[in-house]
Amino acid sequence: MSRIVQSATAMGLMFALFAGQPVWAASAAAIAAMPIEQAATELSPNQFVWKDNGSSEPVSIVISLLEQRAFVYRGATMIAATTISSGKDGKDTPLGTYPILQKNAVHKSSLYDDASMPFMQRLTWDGIAIHAGRNPGFPASHGCIRVPLGFAKQLFGVTTLGTTVTVTDDFEGGVAPEPPVADQETAIANLRQSVSLDR
Repeated sequence: MSRIVQSATAMGLMFALFAGQPVWAASAAAIAAMPIEQAATELSPNQFVWKDNGSSEPVSIVISLLEQRAFVYRGATMIAATTISSGKDGKDTPLGTYPILQKNAVHKSSLYDDASMPFMQRLTWDGIAIHAGRNPGFPASHGCIRVPLGFAKQLFGVTTLGTTVTVTDDFEGGVAPEPPVADQETAIANLRQSVSLDR
């Protein structure tokens, strides 16, 4: 069995999960038929939905630590959602709004024994990123935001450097929040770290 199982409707809605999870055709079909906002609430660990209209509107991402979900928007329209695994106790994923600072499809961690971080998208210079990884359905990372491999690859393809990622503990999906703006403290910290790396 392949590591990722995907089914797609003619409308382009994609549903995926890693092997080891039961695959029920009716369940997948039911999720595929749902509006994306509803489908996003039905996901089990390692599942995602993707329905991108391919418009030119800017992409933004909201990470809900409360729901252990990531939501992707083009303008105010949700185009994708996935389960995540954020930082465990003591290694909490920091709240804030961050620009994507760096992208690397084949990345190894410099902090954790060269651990593989496929489709890495860096949020902070001190090691916080979105990347493909183990997704057990609860916080289990060292602070990064782990997402299913198929989702990580799709996300990597629609973002650019500067795409905003809002990490929050009080967002419950659905309507897109106001357009995110990186807070001043985050922007200054990222600028200082960027300048120090150039030296």
